[in-house]
Amino acid sequence: MQTRYIPEEHEQKIYDLWQQAQAFNPDHNKQKKNGKTKPFSIIMPPPNANDPLHIGHAMFVALEDTLTRFHRMRGDDTLWLPGTDHAGIETQFVFEKKLQKQGKSRFQFDRKTLYQMIWQYVQDNSNTAVDQIKKLGASCDWSRFKFMLDDDVVRLTKETFTKMHEDGLIYRDIRLVNYCTKCGTSYSELEVQSLEQTTNLYYVRYPLLDSPKEHIVVATTRPEPIFADTHLAVHPKDKKHRQLIGKQVCNPLTQKPMSIIADEFVDPKFGTGIVKLTPAHDANDFAVAQKHKLPAHIAITREGKLTELAGKYAGLKVAEARIQIVADLQTQGLIEKIDTSYKNTVKICYKCSRVIEPLPLPQFFVSVNKPNNSLTKAALRALANKETKIYGAGREKILKHWLTNLHDWNISRQIVWGIRMPVWYQTDGYEAAITVSFLNKKGEYTSGTLGELLKKYSIATIKKGLQSLLADASVPYQVGDTAPSNSHNYLPETDTFDTWFSSAQWPVTTLKTTKQGDFARFYPTTLMETGYDILPFWVMRMMLLGIYLTGKSPFSEVYLHGLVRDSHGKKMSKSKGNVVNPLDMVEKYGADAVRMALVIRSTPGIDKSVGERDFIAMRNLTNKIWNATRYVLLQDREDSPTAPGDVVVEKKRAQLSSKLTKLLLTRKIGVAADVTYDAFWHWFCDDCIESHKKAEISTTCLSATLQTFLQLLHPFMPFVTEVCWRELCPDSLLINSAWPT
Repeated sequence: MQTRYIPEEHEQKIYDLWQQAQAFNPDHNKQKKNGKTKPFSIIMPPPNANDPLHIGHAMFVALEDTLTRFHRMRGDDTLWLPGTDHAGIETQFVFEKKLQKQGKSRFQFDRKTLYQMIWQYVQDNSNTAVDQIKKLGASCDWSRFKFMLDDDVVRLTKETFTKMHEDGLIYRDIRLVNYCTKCGTSYSELEVQSLEQTTNLYYVRYPLLDSPKEHIVVATTRPEPIFADTHLAVHPKDKKHRQLIGKQVCNPLTQKPMSIIADEFVDPKFGTGIVKLTPAHDANDFAVAQKHKLPAHIAITREGKLTELAGKYAGLKVAEARIQIVADLQTQGLIEKIDTSYKNTVKICYKCSRVIEPLPLPQFFVSVNKPNNSLTKAALRALANKETKIYGAGREKILKHWLTNLHDWNISRQIVWGIRMPVWYQTDGYEAAITVSFLNKKGEYTSGTLGELLKKYSIATIKKGLQSLLADASVPYQVGDTAPSNSHNYLPETDTFDTWFSSAQWPVTTLKTTKQGDFARFYPTTLMETGYDILPFWVMRMMLLGIYLTGKSPFSEVYLHGLVRDSHGKKMSKSKGNVVNPLDMVEKYGADAVRMALVIRSTPGIDKSVGERDFIAMRNLTNKIWNATRYVLLQDREDSPTAPGDVVVEKKRAQLSSKLTKLLLTRKIGVAADVTYDAFWHWFCDDCIESHKKAEISTTCLSATLQTFLQLLHPFMPFVTEVCWRELCPDSLLINSAWPT
């Protein structure tokens, strides 16, 4: 052996050796116990296909590989199934930025062309994440690799949609949705972020209809959609203002009469205690409008501009319109005052940080709490019955809270990159209710109602260059993967599924589309390991759809790791300059050091701080393993076959193995890593080797104890332990050895 361990000289060779031996494939598991095995399966949280790994990915690889190697060595029928996600909006967002740099726009391409362009972009970069996962030593079965847009996965995803639609769990309705005017798509409640800000609170005067010189003052942070106001409202028990109920005021921008109504949603302590209702642009206002059967006038387009209802302000962007409208209201004496220090919370897009616009759009929703078929109650029962156990510092309580309060889930996304919804809209007789955009034969962007466009273009031309379609809720539709028989009377839906809708089916769709028998063999999976930050986004939704599709929760255990923070406990961010690139650390200290630094003393549900010192400390451990192996190899095994201290060492070795087994079976992975580290460094290297030098234990015992430690350390630090094992036992692979008992 060389005098020191150099990771880059060994890691790729060892990984190739494992793959050649098919050591990751459960069909070739060398440790099956007399054909009687217990399944252990993990479905990898799929990273974005075209994105490089970050430190959080390295954490899940380290934790999941530790458990996979442990269970494989124990003789369990072990599968760690890898895959990547198409990452709908994120990938399209990145690709559109790439187009912008080329002076191009997505509006220059029809749906099919743009999809193929993004597909090729993803394929060109698809090995990025996979290669980096391999560099970390992941022993997942690459022969079963899946991509979210594989044809068979897409087919099953669409079948789920069809089944749920038939069961009445999916419906189409006009609802107020969270819409980003920059990204051009809607989001569910879970995907928008909240931002506290200091903004202006405008006190606007609404003249009384029967006494124009008198007015009522209303406080608002958004004066720009006033022209779409329909009513004012007060709380019915507000003694100060209830005499206003039934009176009318003039809209300060349109001069149209508006009635004052009563509703308990009004907070008498906000502003003046009187609020304006703009039902098409505020969730509370929308709910009140539905309750009182009020109209909803759309003030803002999907492009973030004021509609034709705004009169002279039509076509202005929201920010610009606000300035002009406030100036005009001030000129007319209709602004009483402006509070410039008002603090409120707004919703922003999690991708571009643009303020979200609540817009009424016809979308497809998943009914999560239907009385006779409640998805949320089924998931809550699985938790109550311990069908799924949560590891993660009180996260089960958080999950139950989400399930108890979950709203219906908007699964429509106005993007190209994803799985197109298998929906077809009837055009015959509904031409005026369908708006489309498409590229004509000259490649020119064209939009309008279908009725207007059919005067100039054929339905075939529109369909060929189709970019987007928006059908009113009144338009009949059919669900099916192929077009209806009279397809010339139908146009396809252009929305795609929310990424979380397809990924929520991941444990089911992957195991049903890999090798025959995998679903029966490995479902429900044993463990889902992921970050606690996506508990409501992904874990909860996998439970909803997994139970719906199979009657069983998709995993028996959920292990939620915490965020990886810098050495000072601060969240990593590019702006702070404290981001740790795991691949840089692998090149500098080796994959084993990175893995062990992340895992050791980690606790599920609790954030973990790591820095350069941690990687150096674990690099020192790899060197310690290497040097201990060199010492043992230099000894003559014929010299002392037995010694007085052998029995004590062998007993302690068995006790340590038993302790480690219990810790890993109860998912105390961070503690297990710490115990193994401490025992190897202090007991084996300090005590056992020193005892051997004094002839108190034999070389045979020392060698056997080292082999045990290599096996116990292997799940955490697979490369250096395999290299050392090959030196001690050149005719076998450590990865295929039996876990010590």
